[in-house]
Amino acid sequence: MHRPAIETRAFELPLRCRYLVRPGTAPPERSLVFLALHGHAMTPELMLGLTAPLIGDEHTIATLQGPYQIWVNGDDTPRSKVAFHWSTSFEPEHSRRLHQQMILRVLEECRVDQARAVLVGYSQSVSLNYRFVCAHPDAVRGVIGICGGLPGDWDQETARSNAAALHICTREDQYYPTQVTDTYAERLRRRIADVEVHTLEGGHRIPSAAAGPIRAWVERVYGTPL
Repeated sequence: MHRPAIETRAFELPLRCRYLVRPGTAPPERSLVFLALHGHAMTPELMLGLTAPLIGDEHTIATLQGPYQIWVNGDDTPRSKVAFHWSTSFEPEHSRRLHQQMILRVLEECRVDQARAVLVGYSQSVSLNYRFVCAHPDAVRGVIGICGGLPGDWDQETARSNAAALHICTREDQYYPTQVTDTYAERLRRRIADVEVHTLEGGHRIPSAAAGPIRAWVERVYGTPL
C-alpha cells in the first residue's frame, strides 16, 4: 500500500520575550543605552551582573533573555536550573530573524535612538549581533563583541554596517583561539569601517580588564565618558 509523503507544516504564535533594565543615573539626554546579550546557557540577570562593572552607574543597561530554554546544573531553586540561548544549527534563519526582531523591539520600547544605542554581545550572541548591524546598518551607533566569533558566511556576504565595532578576545579562550581571532580585525573591516580589536589575558569569560578598552572606545565613538 502506497503511503502519502510526510508533510512538514509550521505556524507561528506570539512569543513572550523578557528583558531587564537598569536605569542609569545620568539625565536621559546624556545617558547611553547598552543592550547586552548573554552567551549560551546564561541568564539576563547574570549578564547584567557582568556588564555593570564595565559600564558604571551613569548609563542604562538592558539585558535581553534568549528565546530558547536549556536545563543547567544549579542549586535547589527552580530558577537557577534554567538558562537560555539564542540559536542552534536547525533552521538557523528563523533564530536569526527572531534575534533581530527582539533587538529592534527593545530599542523601540526603550525609546533609544541610534546615536545613544550600544549593542553588546558575549560568546554565542556576538556573531548574531554582527549579523544584526549589517542587516540594520543604522540601528545602533556601535557594537561590542566579547569572546565570540564571526558569522560563518561573513566573508561571503557583502552587506555593510555604519556601526563602529569593538571586539575583545582573550589569549586562553578555548573556543576562539588566537590563530582564529588574529584574523578578526582584517575580516571585520571588510564590512565595518571603524574596527578596534583588543586581545587580553584570560580564558572564555568577560575579563575585568575589558573595562579600559570599552571606556576608551565609548568616549571616542560616542563622545561620552563612562
